[in-house]
Order: sequence, then C-alpha cells, then structure tokens
Amino acid sequence: MAKEPGRKLVAANRKARHDYTIEDVLEAGVVLTGTEVKALRAGRASLVDGWCEIDGGEAWLHGVHIPEYAQGTWTNHAPRRKRKLLLHREEIERLESRTREKGHTIVPLALYFLDGRAKVEIALARGKKDWDKRQALRERQDNLEAQRAMRDLRDR
Repeated sequence: MAKEPGRKLVAANRKARHDYTIEDVLEAGVVLTGTEVKALRAGRASLVDGWCEIDGGEAWLHGVHIPEYAQGTWTNHAPRRKRKLLLHREEIERLESRTREKGHTIVPLALYFLDGRAKVEIALARGKKDWDKRQALRERQDNLEAQRAMRDLRDR
C-alpha cells in the first residue's frame, strides 16, 4: 500500500482564529498509537478544546478528542489523552519563552496527514478581548459590503 501524496485535512479549529490573534504558526509531528491513526484516517477528531503545553523541555498536546476506533479491541486508546509533539529543540525553547509572556498560549489550528504522516499545525496566539472580536467581525462585514458594491458597479 503506497502513501498518498499531499495534505489530507482531518480536523480544523476554526474557532481558534476567532478567539485568538495568531502570531506564529508551526507544523509539528504527533506521537500516536495505532488505533488513533486508524480513527484519524476515518476522519474523526475534534480540536475545539485543545491546547499545547511545554513541560520538561517537551511539547504536549492536551484536550484534543480522537474518539476510540470502532474496530479496536482492548488495545484502544483513551480519547482525550495527552500526546507528545515532535518539534526541534530551538522551536520548543522559542515557544516556551514566548508563552511566559502574559496573554500568550499555544493552540492547535489543524490536524492532517502530510504524505502519510500525522501532523498538527500549532500557533502561538494571544487571546482576544470581546471588543477585539466585535471589531474583527465589523471589519469583515465592511469588506464584504465593499466587495459587493464593487461587483455591482462592475456588472452595470
């Protein structure tokens, strides 16, 4: 069985871009068990409650829900266990120093397969206040209205 080339998206955390201002994005490998990989290949996962933590010089992914594999036996995994992230030492040190700053956190944005290997896209992010969210929504609506107006003028 040959590996399929390219990127196959399993789960995306669209709410993260709404709740956080994304400052830096990294791609990390994930240490998974066999039943977790099979559940991901079936396209089942949720990143909504996920976050990353640096502990003892290692990066860990917490709160990501990968449901048990239906055909799994007693070897099945715990759905919300913490999973180790594979990053270079310099990347871990940079993330650790940046998360010590007030308001910064590491959140997962997407979980996907890249050339047959499970990867997670993580982001160094700063939490948005409610007024930031309203302002971003207002800007998006203004841009949409401007595009509609330009299209209407062009179509006349």
